[in-house]
Amino acid sequence: QVQLVESGGGLVQPGGSLRLSCAASGIAVDYYAIGWFRQAPGKEREGVSCISSGHGSTYYADSVKGRFTISRDNAKRMVYLQMNSLKPEDTAVYYCVTDGVKGSYFCDSPDHWGQGTQVTVSS
Repeated sequence: QVQLVESGGGLVQPGGSLRLSCAASGIAVDYYAIGWFRQAPGKEREGVSCISSGHGSTYYADSVKGRFTISRDNAKRMVYLQMNSLKPEDTAVYYCVTDGVKGSYFCDSPDHWGQGTQVTVSS
């Protein structure tokens, strides 16, 4: 059974940094595409970043390119999202996701979601 648990959210000032963590159980993180979505108040959920299975190709939404970095630790079954130069518009609940399909490359249609962690960027 796939389970994803996020941590690391919080309140940070504009320009600051946070690192989100996703602990995966039931799967090996290098066998599946795992990524991050976010949902801001009154807005639809949007894909933020994804790391593919295997070699770990990475993908980013245009809004976060150059500021966010996704990575994984296979041995610990963890996926991370390093967020730098945070902006107020990054405020959202961030979800760790996967489609649960072995060998997948993309995170477009996730079937498994964590409970989410709140990120608030405000002065």
